Amino acid sequence: MNAVVRENATIEDAIRTVAKALRTGDLYYGHGTDNAIDEAAWLVLVAAELSPVLEPNYRARLSPEAAERCNRLLEKRVRERKPLAYLTGSAWFAGHRFMSDERALVPRSPLAEFIVNDFFGVLDRDPLRILDLCTGGGCIAIACAYQRMDAEVVGSDLSPDALELAAENVALHGMLDRVSLVESDLFASIQGRFDLIISNPPYVDALDLAAMPAEFRHEPTLGLASGVDGLDITRRILAEAANHLTVNGVLVVEVGNSAEALEQAMPELPFQWLTFEAGGGGVFLLHRKDLNAR
Repeated sequence: MNAVVRENATIEDAIRTVAKALRTGDLYYGHGTDNAIDEAAWLVLVAAELSPVLEPNYRARLSPEAAERCNRLLEKRVRERKPLAYLTGSAWFAGHRFMSDERALVPRSPLAEFIVNDFFGVLDRDPLRILDLCTGGGCIAIACAYQRMDAEVVGSDLSPDALELAAENVALHGMLDRVSLVESDLFASIQGRFDLIISNPPYVDALDLAAMPAEFRHEPTLGLASGVDGLDITRRILAEAANHLTVNGVLVVEVGNSAEALEQAMPELPFQWLTFEAGGGGVFLLHRKDLNAR
């Protein structure tokens, strides 16, 4: 791809130019943005070494170096179909910046809204013990630690690569004394009980996995696939969670498109489906007593 962002272009013009170029490619948005203009703004602002979450001066002009970075990122995004978070090395979740690369899924989940809104008021005591199952790069665990500064937070994952990235993010956020990481196949190596078990586990079913856009091929399959109906991991979580929750403990799990299949598979469970102002869904809440009643 030839350079499309001119030297000395304004930030506004650069965003419009990049968005137009993105629309000509067969691209999928879903790793931090959901449209070409937001993706273009993210790309341009990172290339200009500005924060993508703060309003810029749109009339400011790009340096030659920033314009060159724009064009390099744009070419890779279109040619490689790689998520922009991987190209820039960072993503935002719950208002915080995290390192992001192919060792774990790009941070994205409506659970961010649940966390920053003080867990929708479902946690009724301090201090708390919180377990983030399938922590990936650690963003959910770290966001929980920011929200409840007196909480003890544990993040667990089966993938050593994901835990390596999570450890880097824990260090980045100065949470070494607040967030501990455990390599574990779900609950296998988990000790003690928790007031909240929160998880964004693999939940993509076989048909959806096969039909996913090219962007998802850059992410670890281990973080996406969960059997024929997308519920292999969720079934295991539901079978074991009660043994790791406190008396009034709460389980919150994202299952995305597999929500309908889950309700059909387990009609005996009183799933509470959370709603989010920012969009998204497929997140259920259950209390320990609900799980014990199975």
